[in-house]
Amino acid sequence: MPQPSLIDRIESTPRRELHAFSLYRVLEAGLIAAMAFSPLRDLAGPINAPLAGVVAVGYLVAAAALMLLDRRERWLKRLGLAGTSIDIAAAALATHALPGIGAGIAMMLLFNVVAAAMLLPLRYGLGLAVLASLALAGEYAWAVLDGTGPAPRPLAELTMFITSYLALGWLGHQIGQRARASQQLADTRGAQVANLVEINELVIRRMRTGVLVVDGETRITLANEAALLLLGEMGPGPERSLAAAAPELARRLQHWREGGEGDGGPLRLRPDLPEVQPRFARLLADSDLALVFLDDSTVVSRRAESLTLAAMGRFSASLAHEIRNPLAAINYAVQLLQESRGIDEGDRRLLQIIHQQCMRTNGIVENVLGLARRERAKPEHLDLVAFVGRFVDDYRSTLPIETDSLDALLPEQPVHALVDPAHLQQILTALVQNALRYGRNADEPARVEVRVAAAGRNAVVEVVDHGPGIAEAVVAQLFRPFFTTSEHGTGLGLYIAGELARANQATLEYVPPPDGGTSFRITLPGPHGMLPM
Repeated sequence: MPQPSLIDRIESTPRRELHAFSLYRVLEAGLIAAMAFSPLRDLAGPINAPLAGVVAVGYLVAAAALMLLDRRERWLKRLGLAGTSIDIAAAALATHALPGIGAGIAMMLLFNVVAAAMLLPLRYGLGLAVLASLALAGEYAWAVLDGTGPAPRPLAELTMFITSYLALGWLGHQIGQRARASQQLADTRGAQVANLVEINELVIRRMRTGVLVVDGETRITLANEAALLLLGEMGPGPERSLAAAAPELARRLQHWREGGEGDGGPLRLRPDLPEVQPRFARLLADSDLALVFLDDSTVVSRRAESLTLAAMGRFSASLAHEIRNPLAAINYAVQLLQESRGIDEGDRRLLQIIHQQCMRTNGIVENVLGLARRERAKPEHLDLVAFVGRFVDDYRSTLPIETDSLDALLPEQPVHALVDPAHLQQILTALVQNALRYGRNADEPARVEVRVAAAGRNAVVEVVDHGPGIAEAVVAQLFRPFFTTSEHGTGLGLYIAGELARANQATLEYVPPPDGGTSFRITLPGPHGMLPM
């Protein structure tokens, strides 16, 4: 909820406004003193000199005291009431002492009544208007009963002043109410605008797209965090020159300002920084300020790759379903032909080749369908020591390895992890198959080890072979889909394994062993991995 208006609470009224009111009061007292003591008093006609002197001096002293006290905010309400009451009393007495200028004094009092009605609550404002009317009527009755001075003012004049006090008191309250509503709306809108400015600054500051504001002399006036990371270190504020930080980017900006289409290709600002795709826009039509947007090309590439993979996954899934039925029919026909006795050994060898290729094609179809399904992980508390031991035993029994070896190096103590068993089974199967296929030196048999260890609150499973290893130029593309170094591979095994690991909040990475070979490490969250440190 918005805070109460400053005018609504006299305790919080700006002191300068009340101070201006006090200065006006001093001016009134000064004018009355001038009429009482200076030669100007002849303009007032017959006067009551003793009363005029007392009223002038007393009102001047009271006005000065009120002006000194109006700085004390906790007394503002009392000072407003007391000051206006003193104004009314002084005006009534001065009118009786200086009857020739009574109309002028009554008119000056109008401002005091209106100001009090605007600043104070309604009951106080109208009360002071009534008090001023009564004071004016009382002075008129005093002048009539006294009978020693000049004839009192016309009754019509008195009536008009009383009506004016009451009407202006009410009008002052309405003006104050409108002012309070306007100020409250302005405060609310100001708070909203301030919040929007802060939100916009936060959004721009945290955007992954770099944003620069560059003036006509290629000085960087504003930059968000992403832009500073893409530009690297720069000098202090006044010396932040785009030409010094990124000369090629400054050249493209200047070319764009001159009306050129510009080079739309990515740009590497520093050798150790990623490539960026610059875009330019004019901040204002008649301004030389320009907006420079810097998009990280790697992020754009990943987004494009993600969209491509999603489309390819849907297409591949539908294509795999269509291939599966005729493939099963071909495989079944080959099995029937192999049972026939009228086929010689040469044809039987050809049937065996067809059967092997059908199995290979079926494996490709299964991989594509697994990539398209992306089933949600169902993690369980799993003892990796027991699970890996069973996996190795089952792999040996179902897939004879001939002369190759597959061993499990397990600790004596259980190692627990939070993972989907089916996903972990598929990941280990893909890694072991690759290790047995590519982890051999020349004609030597493959030696593969599956290791389990605890790493703090995480658990680690490694599949290690002692083969020739992986070329350094290939490492960066290991987990890219459809990337393979073998003419018989699909390039989907490691990609699917990596996706399954991410689905379980785990990581799959290649770790080159110091003594040669290949090692793929799966880091799994432990059962208490989310507890605070």
